[in-house]
Amino acid sequence: MGTSTLVRGGWVLTMDERSSELPVGDLLVTDGVITAVGVGLAAPPGAEVLDAAGLLVLPGLVDTHRHTWQTPLRHLGGQWSMDDYRERILGDVGAGYRPEDVYAGTLLGALAALDAGITTLVDWAHIQNSPAHSDASVAALRDSGIRAVFAHGWPIRAAGPAVPEQHPADIRRVRNELLADDSALVTCAMGARGPDYAGLEVTAVDFALARELGIPITAHVASGVFGASRRGIAELAAAGLLGPDLTIVHANGATDEDLRLLAEHGCTVSISPQIELTMPGLGGRVAVRRLLDAGIRPGLSVDSETVASADLFTQMRFALAAHRACATEPSEVPLAAAEVLRMATADGANTAGLGDRVGALTPGRAADLVLLRTDAVGLAPVRAAAEAVVLAAHPGMVDTVLVAGRVVKRAGRLLADVDRARELAAATADRLSRELVGA
Repeated sequence: MGTSTLVRGGWVLTMDERSSELPVGDLLVTDGVITAVGVGLAAPPGAEVLDAAGLLVLPGLVDTHRHTWQTPLRHLGGQWSMDDYRERILGDVGAGYRPEDVYAGTLLGALAALDAGITTLVDWAHIQNSPAHSDASVAALRDSGIRAVFAHGWPIRAAGPAVPEQHPADIRRVRNELLADDSALVTCAMGARGPDYAGLEVTAVDFALARELGIPITAHVASGVFGASRRGIAELAAAGLLGPDLTIVHANGATDEDLRLLAEHGCTVSISPQIELTMPGLGGRVAVRRLLDAGIRPGLSVDSETVASADLFTQMRFALAAHRACATEPSEVPLAAAEVLRMATADGANTAGLGDRVGALTPGRAADLVLLRTDAVGLAPVRAAAEAVVLAAHPGMVDTVLVAGRVVKRAGRLLADVDRARELAAATADRLSRELVGA
């Protein structure tokens, strides 16, 4: 007999293809999978019943690109340019990261994501200074309880970004030994440097390796850093390297023709609206409107907590503002909040390569759920659910979180050793400040 949980009486936003809502609905979970969504569902014998009256019930949010290892360096880059970030974090600081630092940052960052209702995280871990660093990332993701795609990256050298070289061979071990089970909570991807950083020849070899291993690829391409000096997407297309297993990160420097090529080849795109709008040197623009016009529905991401908030509520608001700021006609119908919420759920799941598993509350999907309070003085009275989430919600309103049917946050409290995670990250931050940053 399987274990069952009935989520009863909540305002259910399914984020299914019809964006169906049940103002007073139930959701039945069996062995970590949604088995029924409806009204007046009966609780099976022995089922746990979660009273969701007065709560919004929505799919777990999906962060499609976060350098989680950088969490101990939170907020240090509030005034950094992109050049500052690359010099400091992708230079001496990253080169000085030990495996235990990777573990500390990834654990705290993943717990912060869960606390904010993010149940799926693409951990963009370009900190493969040794196999032990990869092991530490995977261990932290597993210990946190989050659903994660571990995007195996490359080593960081003290002198700055490495001379182009092929992707670290250790990805074979990680894929074949650590992350061979594609149905597990933590799965594998390649965080590739791509043509903007490594050139087309190296990129072709890297992409071939990822495809041999049967894992998705995510790469920063046309990110606005290089302006018009590179046409990375066009180069990838001409070389026959685009495909539905490829996620392009940022794409805010892409041309309309680039976006057409991405759509034609079924590529996905991850955008980071907060950092793309606020960090000098990253373009100062978000491609959300042009992506939608091209038929590409992007996923959202935090990117780096050195310069951005840890939650997707912030990213949703930046994305909505960026789209509406590009309006050219006063009569234009503005982008609906529900469409932005879809970017953080169903679209994000597709971008992460998990669109058949998470992102919507429908039978057969994993029971990754967020229960959001509606009685907060800054939110009540709720009359338009999606609008309330996108325009006004924040992590403090996240009451309950489930991942694969397991409760990881209840009554506003993470069910994890948060004190230990904070202490580990603080020790890393103290050491880096003393030894490397000079603060």
